[in-house]
Amino acid sequence: MPTQNPNCIRDILTTVRTIALVGASEKTNRPSHEVMEFLQRHGFRIIPVNPRLAGQQVLGETVYADIASLPEPVDMVELFLAPERTDAVIDQAIELKVPVIWMQIGVINETGAARAEAAGLTVVMNLCPKQEIPRLHIPAVSARK
Repeated sequence: MPTQNPNCIRDILTTVRTIALVGASEKTNRPSHEVMEFLQRHGFRIIPVNPRLAGQQVLGETVYADIASLPEPVDMVELFLAPERTDAVIDQAIELKVPVIWMQIGVINETGAARAEAAGLTVVMNLCPKQEIPRLHIPAVSARK
């Protein structure tokens, strides 16, 4: 069962440093762009993932085609995808042993979440870190001890 537990969410958001944001957009009015910018301002390293934009820059970061192409390991994969497009990314995250999969508000894939959890990953579903960080009073990465 994907976590909605505030203590678990707080633990995730205070330990994660590098996030692959799948479904990143160059369009400033898109929620994925707004969340990426917010997380960067909060001190997280965000690596954008979008096959359509691979090799381009979004908010100063190079975009990669998929999480298997990332140049470094990540602590979390955040999914801004239609639910029916999440299975391949979830399976890649399992294979790469990414510790956390976070599915944005409206991105619900119960069977994918169960597969990831059975493989030992933590799954958050139908929440947004941009909302959870202020709600849980989580300090910026640079302010943590």
